[in-house]
Amino acid sequence: MPRLAVDFGTSNSAVAYMDGGAVRRVLLEHGEDTLPTAVFFPVGGAMQIGRAAGQALIDGVEGRYMRALKSVLGTPLFHESRLMGGRRQTLADVVTAFLKRLRDMAQDQSGLSFDAVLSGRPVRFHHDPVRDQQAEDDLRACYVAAGFTTVDFLFEPEAAALSSVGNSGDLGLIVDIGGGTSDFTVFRRGANGVEVIASHGIRLGGTDFDRALSLTTAMPELGKGTELRREMGEGRLPVPQAIYTDLATWSAIPFLYTRETERMVEDLVKFAVERPKLERLQRVIRDHLGHDVAFAVEAGKIAVNGDGPAQIDLSVVERDLSLRLTKGGLNAALAEFTDPLKMTIYETLQAAQVSPMQIGSVVLVGGSSLMRLVQDTAQEVCPTAQLSRSEAFTGVVDGLALAAG
Repeated sequence: MPRLAVDFGTSNSAVAYMDGGAVRRVLLEHGEDTLPTAVFFPVGGAMQIGRAAGQALIDGVEGRYMRALKSVLGTPLFHESRLMGGRRQTLADVVTAFLKRLRDMAQDQSGLSFDAVLSGRPVRFHHDPVRDQQAEDDLRACYVAAGFTTVDFLFEPEAAALSSVGNSGDLGLIVDIGGGTSDFTVFRRGANGVEVIASHGIRLGGTDFDRALSLTTAMPELGKGTELRREMGEGRLPVPQAIYTDLATWSAIPFLYTRETERMVEDLVKFAVERPKLERLQRVIRDHLGHDVAFAVEAGKIAVNGDGPAQIDLSVVERDLSLRLTKGGLNAALAEFTDPLKMTIYETLQAAQVSPMQIGSVVLVGGSSLMRLVQDTAQEVCPTAQLSRSEAFTGVVDGLALAAG
């Protein structure tokens, strides 16, 4: 019975299967073998996924856009019923529908029937073991509801190790930085394949990078860090920070668009010391521009990680509003993540009982592994290792397909 390999990611997803001894990736959208893990519910229309979901948002279609669904696995929010797509449903229902679309596309292209699936999963969905197991149980239930009768899981960095190439006998370290988690695997290449020695992970990824950068750049332009006049008496109060944290968090943005939030922001504007900034916040909430701001921050992060300074274009909020972003500014915004990443790499090496100097190669996997911060941290811990880039977005699904076969 053929098994389908699915890399259901926080930011992107990919699907593959074995065909005549070779990995065959499913073309998911416009000839691409990866798909943004995003959905859009237009008012009165059918759910759209992937790039089509993002385009609907950009085009200003009325509806609800959702991204980073994987980060909600294992939480009570995943099972809360809400009005989406004209009916009450849960995020579990949404993930199920997304996975069913992936299965349908794989079956249509391959001509095969896939009742079994091998899915990637992070080493840790959550630090808490109970919640971590609940997240796997949630995802398993979604696969079953999507039509799979047999569901197995493999740690994502271990799958990436299976698809890596190198010299026999070498010790390697997979550094898999995804949208929501960072995972690491020490492995040895041998004549009979790859031997996994130890794996470790933390709940930290690209969406955390986006949130930190947004909180230090875009959110101050919407009033974060400003003050309010007291309704009675003298003195001033700080503007509440919770709304900015939610507005900078991909998975929380859709739930800000309520009348309750609008009323709260109206009160903030009324007593704002820097009123124009709070009026921008009001515009973002009223016109549902939270994801537009998040996309602008993400685009700036990617651009500045290249050759030079970049811009965070917030003209969707206010004409000509744009923020200059430098490498130094990016590094300062993300500085808090260096130590957790470094410590987790050391803990992975310790679990494998190998020293940093024994690692011959560091293999970077996942879109966020392309960040200079990640590369510099890995190189600092393993200074003699050769840094190599796997297929950043398909290394995991290729390894899953090999294991599934």
